[in-house]
Amino acid sequence: MSEAVLVSDTATDGVAEFRRRGVWRTVRRRPLFWIPLVFLAVLLVLAIVPGVVAGIFGHGDPRACNISNSAQPPSAGHPFGLDLQGCDVYANVIYGARASLTVGLTCTVIALGLGMIIGTLAGYFGGWIDGLLARVTDVFLGFPFLLGAIVVLNSLGQRSVWTVALVLALFSWPTMARLVRSSVRATRDADYVQAALAMGFRTRRVILRYLIPNTLGPVLAIATLTVGGVIVAESTLTFLGLGLRSPSISWGLQLATAQSRFQQAPHTLISPAVFLAVTVLSLITLGDVLRDAVNPKGRT
Repeated sequence: MSEAVLVSDTATDGVAEFRRRGVWRTVRRRPLFWIPLVFLAVLLVLAIVPGVVAGIFGHGDPRACNISNSAQPPSAGHPFGLDLQGCDVYANVIYGARASLTVGLTCTVIALGLGMIIGTLAGYFGGWIDGLLARVTDVFLGFPFLLGAIVVLNSLGQRSVWTVALVLALFSWPTMARLVRSSVRATRDADYVQAALAMGFRTRRVILRYLIPNTLGPVLAIATLTVGGVIVAESTLTFLGLGLRSPSISWGLQLATAQSRFQQAPHTLISPAVFLAVTVLSLITLGDVLRDAVNPKGRT
């Protein structure tokens, strides 16, 4: 009995170690992994300590506005210029990173948690549980992502970073749940899983030790892509007046405010648009690299 357990644990650890080393050996040689990773690390620092970073090249206060200096071009102390309200564009861009990343990461974590739970239960137990959860998933997949978010957000009186993240998570988890379900169904019949069941291991231990670790790779790759998609969705909703509202600070709000005077003051739109585009591009590139790495066909 102890030998069987040892064989089962060794097989699982070996598979996990092989995948971990294989993925790392693949991604560490790719510049397209390090370049977006470094940019995202810098962006994370901006989101954590925006006041320190905003004070390096400017006065650092996004709410210190002077309407008499409306739409002034870049100058000393204001490297990105001033917006239509006379606020420092540089400080607003730095502080806007916090809202955009918070929405993206919070939404993805919630969607990932729901997707892992629902997908694992459906894939492992099958039968009527799988059928019931599959129908629930289909219901949410039936709603277009942005349209569903618009309907729910319109019914809410207050739209904060957290409410927007929760609403977007409500329509983001089905894709992850289907991916987890497919991975669990492909893994549950593996020899080491069957050996663990034959030894009388509890269902919770089998799921946590043998099934979930083997689904994390592809799911985390998709989660990275999801963060970028959510940031775009938040900016789009905010630009349309359906997302965050003042006094919140986000790239979407900056774009919505600047679009009416783009021809007269293009600097008010270019800076937040560039940060938004580069952030999303970095997340998508990083997700693509991870997705190729966890796929054996993508390893070279």
